[in-house]
Amino acid sequence: MKVWLLAAMAIALSGTAARAADPRYPDWPCTQAKVPEISLAAVWAGPPLDDVQNKWKDDARIGALVAKLSARKTPLEEAEKSVKEFLATSGSDKASNAKLLFAGLFDTLNAQRSQVMNGLERVSRKQREAADKIREETLQLQALQGATPRDEAKVEALSNELIWKTRIFEDRHKVVRFVCEVPTTIDQRLFALGRLIQQEME
Repeated sequence: MKVWLLAAMAIALSGTAARAADPRYPDWPCTQAKVPEISLAAVWAGPPLDDVQNKWKDDARIGALVAKLSARKTPLEEAEKSVKEFLATSGSDKASNAKLLFAGLFDTLNAQRSQVMNGLERVSRKQREAADKIREETLQLQALQGATPRDEAKVEALSNELIWKTRIFEDRHKVVRFVCEVPTTIDQRLFALGRLIQQEME
């Protein structure tokens, strides 16, 4: 029992410590610095996109390709091949299609990234609440264990509840660590595809 109590307290306290990584973003649970949005200048050195903006949504073919390229289930090599094939068959529209394609990728991947980051912060808030509850119930359990007479049924019930909540906390913590890599993966995909599109325009 003491082992579980120590584990519960350690997990709860580690969650508290992790939140202090960047005071500007108290709910950000990742060790990676939080960059709220990808800047266009960081991933695109091609011609200005001011004249295309949301026009990519009006082209069904480009919209479908953007959806395919931005899906994480599409391997990057396959995405790059699709970009090359699309631009190779664009003829005189190659430059405008390239701009439309990248504008679509930029919008879509930035939105995906924001969605993932917002989800991480929601889970972080839930983890904070769970840590507080684990600490609170640990103290309740210690009081029950030291009570005279001792109510064994209550001690066992609260012990089992703490074990269950601790396991859920640990599982969520593992998932968060994995999902923390996703924004970086999105950044890398956008940078790689942007570079390729610029190369194919030349």
